[in-house]
Amino acid sequence: MVWEDLKESLIFIDLEAKTTDEVFETLGGALTEQGYGKDSYVQALKDREKDYPTALDVNGFGIAIPHTAVDHVNKEGTCIGILKDTVRFVEMGSDDDPVDVKAVFMLSVKDPSAHMDYLQRLIGILQDNAVLDALKEAKEADDIIRIIKAKEAELDAA
Repeated sequence: MVWEDLKESLIFIDLEAKTTDEVFETLGGALTEQGYGKDSYVQALKDREKDYPTALDVNGFGIAIPHTAVDHVNKEGTCIGILKDTVRFVEMGSDDDPVDVKAVFMLSVKDPSAHMDYLQRLIGILQDNAVLDALKEAKEADDIIRIIKAKEAELDAA
C-alpha cells in the first residue's frame, strides 16, 4: 500500500521551486535529512534525471517520479511535493519533450524488484483525474495521505 508508507514530514504543499534542481534539493534534502537518502542522494537525482527523465503528462496534469540507484539510498520512502507553480521537467521516455509538473513523488528505492510494483500502484492511483484535482487542492499533508488511502481502498475493492 502506498499510503501506509507516507509520512507527513515528507509531504510539502505549495512548494516553491523554479527549477528541477530546486525541487531535488528540497525534497531530496528532506529524504536525506530524515535518513532515507545518503549524502550522495540529491546529486544522484540530478544526474539520473538528465539521462532518464521522470515526468508524465496525465491528462494535462504534470507528475514527476524521480528516484536514484539503490547505492544512494539508506531505506525506502516517498517524499511528495505539490508545487505552488509548475516546474518544467522532461517527459519520461523522451529527450526533450517538456512537461509542466505540478506534483512530484520522489522515491527512495532500496529494492528494485519491489519498486516496480510500488511504481505501478502509484501510477494507477495518479491516473484518476479526481485524485489529481484533490491533490492540487490539498491544504495539509494529512489530506494527501487521506486522498491516496481512499483511492487505494477503491482500487482494492474493484
